[in-house]
Amino acid sequence: MKKLLALAVVAGGVFFLIKRNRDAKAEADLWREATAPTERPTTGVSSNGSAPAKAGSDAASKN
Repeated sequence: MKKLLALAVVAGGVFFLIKRNRDAKAEADLWREATAPTERPTTGVSSNGSAPAKAGSDAASKN
């Protein structure tokens, strides 16, 4: 009976480690995808959809 219980504990530990490694890989893949640079160039519109402020000569002189 003790051997069967020990085997179950070892099997549970192995399954836990496999699941943890898969979850970590999935998280890393998701993070890599979310932070990857975009393929298309931005033409005057920022990634959040708003237009960037234009820096004019008076904006530079005020700083």
